Amino acid sequence: MEAGHVFVECIRDAMFVNRRMARSITVEVYSRHNETFRVTETIGCRPSIPPRSYRVDLQNRRCDCRRFQTLHFPCAHVVAACAKVELNVELFIDEVYTIERTLRVWENEFPVLPDLSTLEVPPMTFELVPDIRLRRNLKGRPQSSRIHNEMDIREKSDGNLCGVCRLPGHNRSKCPLRNYHVGQSSQSGRN
Repeated sequence: MEAGHVFVECIRDAMFVNRRMARSITVEVYSRHNETFRVTETIGCRPSIPPRSYRVDLQNRRCDCRRFQTLHFPCAHVVAACAKVELNVELFIDEVYTIERTLRVWENEFPVLPDLSTLEVPPMTFELVPDIRLRRNLKGRPQSSRIHNEMDIREKSDGNLCGVCRLPGHNRSKCPLRNYHVGQSSQSGRN
């Protein structure tokens, strides 16, 4: 404030960048009375890409890039429009960004905190009981908490099938046809 600055440093820096960018923006005045403009960016334009254009409405504090209404200080498009009609761009910076408003935040007095060693804690009037169901089981594999649906339901089968005859009800070691198949394959190997 002693140096004569009105706005906080981050806004001054942002406005410096926006003023520099505004030099490469062309402005068409649509309505000087309604303060509406069409601005066209020529920053880094390639011949194959058409330049972007935005509508600026100073009366309602709007720009199609949405930075003006979101951040409440002028974007480069607004700076260019203000320069075209010789308006003071600082009129469009919200007063939240002034140094005076920022200092008001810190002018309030904060109460002194009491010494924690002398602080009396009231006794608990209820007993905390942990829910045992919510406790993690530390042994074994963690339980899945996934909710099952139709895809997870297995179709009922008739049980395991025998590896020899492919019939249900018994396995390879108790297959009644086991000796027949084994004997047949062993005799065919001798011939």
